[in-house]
This record gives sequence, C-alpha cells and structure tokens, in this order.
Amino acid sequence: MRIRAGYQLTFDCPAPTPALLMLSVHPTRRGDLLTLDRMLNDRGLMPHCYHDMFGNMVHRLLLPEGRTALSTDFVIEDSGLPDPVMPELAEHRIERLPDEVIQFLLPSRYCDVEALSDTAWQMFGTVRPGWGRVQAVCDYVHERIAFGYAHARATRTASEAHAERKGVCRDYAHLAVTLCRALNIPARYVTGYLGDIAVPPVPFPMDFSAWFQVFLGGQWRTFDARHNVPRVGRILMATGRDAADVALSTTFGAATLAGFAVHTDEVVEERVALAA
Repeated sequence: MRIRAGYQLTFDCPAPTPALLMLSVHPTRRGDLLTLDRMLNDRGLMPHCYHDMFGNMVHRLLLPEGRTALSTDFVIEDSGLPDPVMPELAEHRIERLPDEVIQFLLPSRYCDVEALSDTAWQMFGTVRPGWGRVQAVCDYVHERIAFGYAHARATRTASEAHAERKGVCRDYAHLAVTLCRALNIPARYVTGYLGDIAVPPVPFPMDFSAWFQVFLGGQWRTFDARHNVPRVGRILMATGRDAADVALSTTFGAATLAGFAVHTDEVVEERVALAA
C-alpha cells in the first residue's frame, strides 16, 4: 500500500521567534519513503536538523516577523496490514529490562504515575500479566474518556483526564501510559499520521494522532486506547515519555498558529486495461 501524507502549517509572529518543530517521519520509517519528506517554507528559511535523545528528527529554525507557511507532501510505502495482535506476549521482569527502557517506567510531566498507582493495581492487578493486561487497560481508558476537540487542554495530566473523563487522543495515550507504568509495564507516548484507511471516515478534520507503545516480548508494541481496534497505515513521527517530549511545535516567544491542515490518504493506483 502507498500512502500520501503531509501538512500545511502557518505561523504569525510579531517578532523573530526561535522554534523547534517535530514533524518529520521517524528515522525508522524513512526507508519506506518513496518521495522526500522535506519541510518547505515560503520565507527562504534553512532549518537546522538534529536528532534528540529519543532518536526523533527535530527542525530548529528562526521564524521571522510576520506570517510563515510550512509544508510537506510525501508518499510512503506501508504493509497495508493492521496493527499486530499478539496475546501470547509476556511482561518483562524489571531487573531484566534493557537499561534504555527503564526510563519509561518512571513518572513524567503528564504521566503522574503516583496519583494512579493504587487505582491501577486495584483494577488490573489480578489480570493475567502481558498483552491481555495492556489490552484491559486500553479497554478501560477507551470507555472512561469521552472524545471531543472541545475538551482539549494542553496542561491536563493523566490523573486529571481520569477524573474529568474527557479529552483528546493525547489524553487517552497519557492515561494508558500512566496506568501501564504503574503496573511496571514500560510505556511510551507516540505521535504520527493516522488516516481513515480501511475504516469509515469520521466527521472531523484530519489531524496528527497520538497513541502509545509498550515493551513486551523484547520489542515496542503498538496500542491505541482512543480507537481501541487494530488500524492500518500508521506513520510514526516521534516517541517520548509523554507529549512534552514530542511536541509538534515549540516556540520561544509569541507565535499564533494561523493555519493548520493535515492529509493522510491511501494512493489508489488506476489500472488501465490495454486494448488487444
């Protein structure tokens, strides 16, 4: 399967404003790109790129005074298969986890593990460890939170999402990540593209998406508490402890997001039968 994806973002700045943008396809998927995923702009800017501590690609640039339009449009190859489901996978004992995974057991900015630790063990402590326990967490979070763009709040923690019972995709991911960490299952936050491929389209504007991964069976495995069904066509952009590590844009000064559009669509190849 081929997927065409990209974005068009516009920023208004009253003065030159330094910015960090984390909008590129993750390095682990760059080998699947059929065309370049290149950040274009209408102001002649030359961003500096680097990899952060989690291996994500970051663009660093100085947004000039006035309006700046940023965009990309690329085609990527995808397996076309839904997220794998492997109920046989077991959890790891903490003492046997790789060193670099340990940090994903700890509390972070939006994942206040201590506040939900007792809740996690009361609800899921008797569930069989492994894939089934993580899926039980997903089922619970999916039912607990009501989705709505009007519910978005940039400062909401996992425990607040649990109490308020509303949010957007980042809140589903934060709550699921936090409950998993409380159960001693390493979990990390993920951002990327997820279009309405192989599912009925939803009546919302296309946006970037957030889901999460847990470390089971020696690898990071994909889960999605918001949709709670295996999906086709995820395009990974960034991973981190929570949304603070993988913010789409971070500006060091006043900057208004004046335009925002995301597209993610399967490329349907037309086949023309040649006349004999």
